Amino acid sequence: MGARGGRGAARTGPAGSLGRRLCLAVVLTAVPTMAASDVVSAALQDSWGDFWLFRFFLNAAGYASIMVPGFLLIQYFKRKNYLETGRGICFPIIKSCVFGSEAKSAHPDDVSLAARNESMESSTAQQVLKLLFCAAGLQASYLTWGVLQERVMTRTYGATETNPGEKFKDSQFLVFMNRILAFTVAGLYCALTKQPRHGAPMYKYSFASLSNILSSWCQYEALKYISFPTQVLAKASKVIPVMLMGKLVSRKSYEYWEYLTAVLISVGVSMFLLSSAPDKHLSTVTTFSGVVLLAGYIVFDSFTSNWQDALFTYKMSPVQMMFGVNVFSCLFTMGSLLEQGALLESARFMARHSEFAVHAVLLSICSAFGQLFIFYTINQFGAAVFTIIMTLRQAFAILLSCLIYGHAITVVGGLGVAVVFMALFLRVYARSRMKKRSKKLPASEVPVQKV
Repeated sequence: MGARGGRGAARTGPAGSLGRRLCLAVVLTAVPTMAASDVVSAALQDSWGDFWLFRFFLNAAGYASIMVPGFLLIQYFKRKNYLETGRGICFPIIKSCVFGSEAKSAHPDDVSLAARNESMESSTAQQVLKLLFCAAGLQASYLTWGVLQERVMTRTYGATETNPGEKFKDSQFLVFMNRILAFTVAGLYCALTKQPRHGAPMYKYSFASLSNILSSWCQYEALKYISFPTQVLAKASKVIPVMLMGKLVSRKSYEYWEYLTAVLISVGVSMFLLSSAPDKHLSTVTTFSGVVLLAGYIVFDSFTSNWQDALFTYKMSPVQMMFGVNVFSCLFTMGSLLEQGALLESARFMARHSEFAVHAVLLSICSAFGQLFIFYTINQFGAAVFTIIMTLRQAFAILLSCLIYGHAITVVGGLGVAVVFMALFLRVYARSRMKKRSKKLPASEVPVQKV
């Protein structure tokens, strides 16, 4: 028995050894395949992560994780009639956030109108100097902001002869950087200067904040697919959706000349977009994704301006509006970045590329101080002068982008740009004439041609 067992063991020995070799060969063959599949899945995950629609819904889910609990809390406090029954340390905070003081002003432009009347009493030389200061501040802030925006979103960092470098991909982080600095600047301004007593419920800023975040994100993201001149012209054409949103949200009515100029703007933008340059740079190719993102930017931005107009019925200054909106913007973007783990990744990118860190900080500084220049200009000279300055800024921005980044524009495209800016100046001229006419005529004789 022992001998037969020994011979059996001897017979099974080579077969077992052969089986082990086959298993080892299969494992060794499978390892590269598994590694390759891991690489493919990682690449697939990265491509999905870079897809703008995926990022949009991911960001929206992050904002919803903050807004939904907040909405439920507000409904709870209102249902419990907390304003009448609430007590304790938290009562003033909850009252301010949920109920406010409900004090509304008769006209949102009362403060700025009084400031303009005071400024008219100063000498002409002082007025000219103030106007030059406002124009220079707006042009410097927003032209620098536009150049940096295109640099950050369309060019690589850390490129060498052997290394192509890497692009910064997270637009939400740039929005967060802009908002955190704007929040700080507005907070300091409100603390150091006299402001009207705040009456609006704080939660109402969250709607304008959300649409403002989404419009800014779409604006940054669109530069991955379209040229900067195309984006500037799309911004110029946003008067069309603003009018539509005004009809829907605020029930506004408009003059016939406003519709005419809106049609001219749409024609000019169409001429520019449909024109094609023979030696067009890769970054100037307008893609479907870019058009969708631009449409998203215009829609969200139109909602923001109309919602802010409604909020101005409360007693508040523009800087208080800036502060309130940016409080929620910081909360939403930081929460979403932390949930995605993108805040640390963006910080690592800044650590790897000091040039990007400088650009991101300058971008935020230009955005924050540009907003202050907007408020000061409108306060001192009115919306018409401000619109002229910003329209000129858009034209300069297109010219500067073409010179620095080599964008090509055809003759038809150039004519389209001219039509757009002609329509914008026509809007300013017609509005100023209508205001002068309404001042001269008695209230009963003011013509009303609104539709």
